[in-house]
Amino acid sequence: MPNIKSAKKRVLITKKKNARNRSDRSKVNNAIKAFNKAIDSANIEEAERLLPITMSIIDKGVTAGILHKNAAANKKSALSKRISDIKSGKVTVTVKKDNKTIAAEKARAAKEAREAARAEFRAKQQVKEADKAEQKKKKTTKEKVEEEKPKKEKAPKKSKKTEEEAPKAE
Repeated sequence: MPNIKSAKKRVLITKKKNARNRSDRSKVNNAIKAFNKAIDSANIEEAERLLPITMSIIDKGVTAGILHKNAAANKKSALSKRISDIKSGKVTVTVKKDNKTIAAEKARAAKEAREAARAEFRAKQQVKEADKAEQKKKKTTKEKVEEEKPKKEKAPKKSKKTEEEAPKAE
């Protein structure tokens, strides 16, 4: 920690400038990333809209002292070349997927497969329940038909024992 008053002041000023420079550098990098993301997702109209905004932010970075003017010129040239190559058809855009997106798609597909299996199982269960209900109806209708038929009363059959016992009783 500095002891001299001017050195203390210089430390404070350096912290402020460092924070401002970091913020400006972050703005430049985020603008470039947004432009590249628009191109990578095959959204050319969005990239065309972002190109002048990105170039303006890069120029502001040069005036703030974040980038050297030649480095800024190289970045702007690379951005404009990339979009012009895509427009002319020299380069085709393949949509890139990061691992997080791929994992999310796999999880979504697995969830849909589980839901389809559950729906199929439920459909089979409903068919089984319908069959059981139909069988119950058939049984109940058979029982009703049997109840409606007049039952013939049969005379009790005489067993051999009753026939043998009957003459003895006389």
